[in-house]
Amino acid sequence: MKWTEGGVTAPKGFQAASCAAGIKKADKLDMALLYSEVPCVSAGTFTTNLVKAAPVLWDRMIVTEREYAQAVVINSGVANACTGKEGLDSCEQSAEAAAKVLGLNTKDVLVASTGVIGQPLPTGKIIAGTEKMAPFLSGSREAAEGAARAIMTTDTAPKEAAVTFEAGGQTVTVGGMCKGSGMIHPNMCTMLAFITTDLCISKELLQKALSDTVQDTYNMISVDGDTSTNDTVLLLANGEAKNPEITEKNADYERFKEALQEVNKKLAKAIAADGEGATKLFTAIVEGASTTEKAKVLAKAIVTSNLTKAAMFGSDANWGRILSAMGHAGVLFDPENVDLSFESEAGTIDILKNSVVTGYSEEKATEILSAGEICARVCIHEGSESAEAWGCDLTYDYVKINADYRS
Repeated sequence: MKWTEGGVTAPKGFQAASCAAGIKKADKLDMALLYSEVPCVSAGTFTTNLVKAAPVLWDRMIVTEREYAQAVVINSGVANACTGKEGLDSCEQSAEAAAKVLGLNTKDVLVASTGVIGQPLPTGKIIAGTEKMAPFLSGSREAAEGAARAIMTTDTAPKEAAVTFEAGGQTVTVGGMCKGSGMIHPNMCTMLAFITTDLCISKELLQKALSDTVQDTYNMISVDGDTSTNDTVLLLANGEAKNPEITEKNADYERFKEALQEVNKKLAKAIAADGEGATKLFTAIVEGASTTEKAKVLAKAIVTSNLTKAAMFGSDANWGRILSAMGHAGVLFDPENVDLSFESEAGTIDILKNSVVTGYSEEKATEILSAGEICARVCIHEGSESAEAWGCDLTYDYVKINADYRS
């Protein structure tokens, strides 16, 4: 597997476009169109929030009931959530508009929205924007980056990734883009991710690979503990790499799954690092657990603790907050047998050994925790399983951003 430059247009046969459709107050990019030159088998994972936005309901229907999809219409600025039948009608009308200009069936078109909850989707602007973008669909690098920018809300930068690998003697590419900065929490977050690949694979195995890799990537990040109404990850495979179709879990399937895992991991970490107001990417690694699930629960507990996140913002080695977060995570471990260290580009410092303070230097700990990427590594001495979770520090700006979000 090799990292390569690009995003959603990196795989063969995929095109993208973007525009300013007037959904946002300023003249900013706020719509993207993703298109495959040939039909794609599709897979998806969606928010676990009981309150699901209309695009989630539309896409879940398309992914579960139909074999193929060929385009995605995406808008930022309005979430089309809590909008009732009107919201679902808007999804269908948006899909119809894209289908008309692209020569597709309405149910070949997926839709996605992100932004303010409760506002009706400006369907007329969505339709006009789709018609505006269609002639400019392109497989260029610039088209992919434009689409990645168009789906941003409070994100500070576009988020893209792409890799190549070999399958059946052919070079296969996996590319992707995502958005997410706030309302981010495990079990899907306020995030949209769109992954493309030119691999030839069955729909069943495509969904299996996506569902598995989401567990250790997007479901291991948290910014603020809030799970969104709109979380969606869509994966489209158009087969243009011309490899023999993957219909069983063979070596090619495992290589694809590894590539998909790495793309999703890079995108997930980019979301965590770009948390609203964040100044640091905060990683928690839990080792020595008896089960992977226990390690996951504990790692998530650390990165979701507001007290710990605030301490990370202050570069304060307040290790008691980490043990406290682990202690109310809902799983059993021996609190008298915990090792804890902090790591960054500035070095590593041992804080606890068997739950006893090491006599570490506060000055060195502060130096380590002042870096842009920091890590808390914990060992609970039970077994050989481990897990990694990603979050960010909690800053004054997080409150400012969310206090003024609609204004």
